[in-house]
Amino acid sequence: MDSGFRRNDGDGRRYNRRMLSSFRAGRVSATYLILIAAVAAAVGLWLGSRAFAPSAPKLSAAVMYPSPREVPDFKLQRADGTALTKNDWTGRWTIAFFGYTNCPDVCPTTLATFKQVFAKLEAAGIADKVRFDFISVDPQRDTPEQLTKYVGYFDKRFVAATGSDEELTRVTRALGLIYSREPTGNGDYAVDHSASAVLIDPSGREVGLLRPPFDASAIAADLKTLAGAR
Repeated sequence: MDSGFRRNDGDGRRYNRRMLSSFRAGRVSATYLILIAAVAAAVGLWLGSRAFAPSAPKLSAAVMYPSPREVPDFKLQRADGTALTKNDWTGRWTIAFFGYTNCPDVCPTTLATFKQVFAKLEAAGIADKVRFDFISVDPQRDTPEQLTKYVGYFDKRFVAATGSDEELTRVTRALGLIYSREPTGNGDYAVDHSASAVLIDPSGREVGLLRPPFDASAIAADLKTLAGAR
């Protein structure tokens, strides 16, 4: 009886070991199956997003943001006396540059470059899909007459505007730009400002930047791509 009991107990232990081993193997297999399923699902989602999401256009000059940024409402004053608001930045692509007419180098160089850009867009027949706004951050000296004369020298289609420091500060900060005025000690002052131009899409959202040095051909090619993609 004792030997039979020991034999049965040994069989039981062997059975339990086999069952435990099978359970562990099954648990490992299940874990691997879950991992494989998770990886497969992730890969499927990635492939699906690539297959159905619109591909970003290839650009050489514009630095595009990962997602558009909303522009707050603002009200500036055009050189012709009418208001410049956020609504004016809808319906076509807008390049907005903030500077001032007494700028010794950056502003005239930028305006001259965008004059070339517009000539290229006009030759391509899409100049009506893009606008350029020059906004002065020196409203004390940049009168409507001065702005009209200065900006019109480069291209009369360019919009010239300025506004109060309150409005200018609010819109430049929202666009990720800065400006400042510092006394020079002789009763005059110097103006510092961002040298980049902001890119606004036809929905009135900031979608990217154009950074110096500006290349007219590259910018025109990017604008052709963007304007043609809508």
